[in-house]
Amino acid sequence: MFSKILIANRGEIACRVAATAKRLGVSTVAVYSDADREAKHVAVCDEAIYLGGSAPKDSYLKGDAIIAIALETGAQAIHPGYGFLSENADFAQACQDAGLVFIGPSADAIRAMGGKSESKRLMESAGVPLIPGYHGDNQDAQFLQQQADAIGYPVLIKASAGGGGKGMRIVEKSSDFIDLLDSCRREAITSFGNDQVLVEKYALKPRHIEIQVFGDTHGNYVHLFERDCSVQRRHQKVLEEAPAPGVDTAMREAMGTAAIEAARAVDYVGAGTVEFIVEQREDSMNFYFMEMNTRLQVEHPVSEAITGVDLVEWQLLVAAGQPLPKTQDDLAINGHAIEARICAENPDNNFLPATGTLFTYQKPEHSTFNITDVRIDDGVREGDVISPFYDSMIAKLIVHAPTREQALARLDRALAQTRIVGLPNNVAFLRYILNTDSFSKANLDTALIEREQDKLFDQHPLELSMLVVTAIAQQLASEATMQGSDPFSKPTGFRAYSDYTRSFSLVYDEQAYSARISNWHNASCADSKKGGDNLSSFTLVIRREIANTQDDNNINVATQTETVYEGQISYDSSDAHNHTLWLEGARISAQSWVNNETVYVFTDGGRDEIRLVDVMAHVGEDTAAVGSLKSPMPGQVVAFKVAVGDTVKKGEPLAVIEAMKIEHTITAPTDGVVAELLFAAGDLVADGDELLRIDSESA
Repeated sequence: MFSKILIANRGEIACRVAATAKRLGVSTVAVYSDADREAKHVAVCDEAIYLGGSAPKDSYLKGDAIIAIALETGAQAIHPGYGFLSENADFAQACQDAGLVFIGPSADAIRAMGGKSESKRLMESAGVPLIPGYHGDNQDAQFLQQQADAIGYPVLIKASAGGGGKGMRIVEKSSDFIDLLDSCRREAITSFGNDQVLVEKYALKPRHIEIQVFGDTHGNYVHLFERDCSVQRRHQKVLEEAPAPGVDTAMREAMGTAAIEAARAVDYVGAGTVEFIVEQREDSMNFYFMEMNTRLQVEHPVSEAITGVDLVEWQLLVAAGQPLPKTQDDLAINGHAIEARICAENPDNNFLPATGTLFTYQKPEHSTFNITDVRIDDGVREGDVISPFYDSMIAKLIVHAPTREQALARLDRALAQTRIVGLPNNVAFLRYILNTDSFSKANLDTALIEREQDKLFDQHPLELSMLVVTAIAQQLASEATMQGSDPFSKPTGFRAYSDYTRSFSLVYDEQAYSARISNWHNASCADSKKGGDNLSSFTLVIRREIANTQDDNNINVATQTETVYEGQISYDSSDAHNHTLWLEGARISAQSWVNNETVYVFTDGGRDEIRLVDVMAHVGEDTAAVGSLKSPMPGQVVAFKVAVGDTVKKGEPLAVIEAMKIEHTITAPTDGVVAELLFAAGDLVADGDELLRIDSESA
């Protein structure tokens, strides 16, 4: 076994490799960029060496610098993790040439299987079923469009060197082909440095099922069964599970055999994944080879959970020249496992990646990088910043149980106990998926999210009254920590001759509300059965603002409202974050945190948010200028689709922004004429930077 290895990666996977290495007594060397100076993976490794700038090309893609650091620190091997250089054949070869062990397959195997076109030709010669498509070297755009026309739409354009859902576009009709091809190629160059693509038929109602394989230097091969990765957005996986629902023993053996033969064809060594598209028919399922990922997969923990095998340990053993610890007959499926990818993104805004600080990051009881019923693998801590330079994944939540139904319940419970505040995230969205009929009943395919969109997007699981009470409780509990014990400092506001009344301004789901509490009183004998000494009760009235009355100068002079709630409310706050509420006879436990006026409310039944407005803090503010367009995130301007003086229509593409390796198109919010471009292609922009101006009056 090695005495020291260098981990050529960052974040969760770097921490994952370091955890197993530490358990085996292997020292680890981390490398880091400017953005990662204080990162978790830097802290958990035995040594950490500065690599370069924040952009991947200036740090984690600098193969020569990584090899030099490995040699200088006395590392014997390099673990590439996933992404970055993990499937770079030249880097694998350079490691070997420098006398270092690349913990992965040979450069020849990466070249043979890492390129989608070449791997498909190899599988075709081996008799493995392939989905119809063009995998050749002719990359002329018009020729590729002709091939797509002949295949029949919809087709899928895929970067030949791609992976991780990057460099893929679905084309519904011929007229869209060239634009989507150009977009795919730009993303492929950015992510992989290679813009070659293939075109293949997009199977209807497809499932994505993959086989985990392993080979050693002694000619031994095994598969560790299958994983279903069908639930995807933007061709990137959201939920993965093992074993795949509905796959019988015969199909499992057939896919496992095909995967092993694929690995054997290139003398594969180490961990790899053979991915299949499974076409579902009324009475059968047919599988077609899609690609082979010549590295450890993000979703490898679900295979570990059902087999009891530490796949990173196997990687280190095999790379050190030892035989596989188990044969195929030694491996068996135990129970069911599901992994949820927790990401910094906004599902309600087309999964736009998010950046920011993990102001609150609380997790359920769990293990870390270790096989148990509830496991969380992450590379961040509370207070860390999610930057725009790397992948948006915050953590992986993995559960294991005897049955799929029990695993679903366990995952839902663990997600309900996960608290993230500070940036948009998909925790609530993941719970919505689990509770759809399609997922709960294993009616799986890659279009599940689109099919169930009415139950997944723009959801508000918590009642307005509960959100308002929690926001008020949060505010009053926070004020109480700064107040004295005399009656004049109490949040009830001591009155000698009148009742206590207080008003609040709130915004919920882009709608303005006002709330008034009155007739406040503390716990009495009648109320004591509800809670402890902190119990407070009051009358709550919530009104919705429905119209403004204006004078002849268009100045607001009155606001019309309607009452949407009125009732007697009680609550007990143990601190500013933990509350017990009594609403209409129901007892509800809630937690809350405030960030930039927004109160984030969490209960077992779901999470939601409401804005408690500090009116005085906004006096004199103007609204944003009409016709301006701002970047929705930090990133880089790829291109402007318009020039100054162009007439544009609402919805027309204006600019392309790239962030976290994904392109996003900015469209016109209204008809108008482009008045000014404020940046140029290649410029870096911050969240909220104005990109261009449109004069709507000149249209």
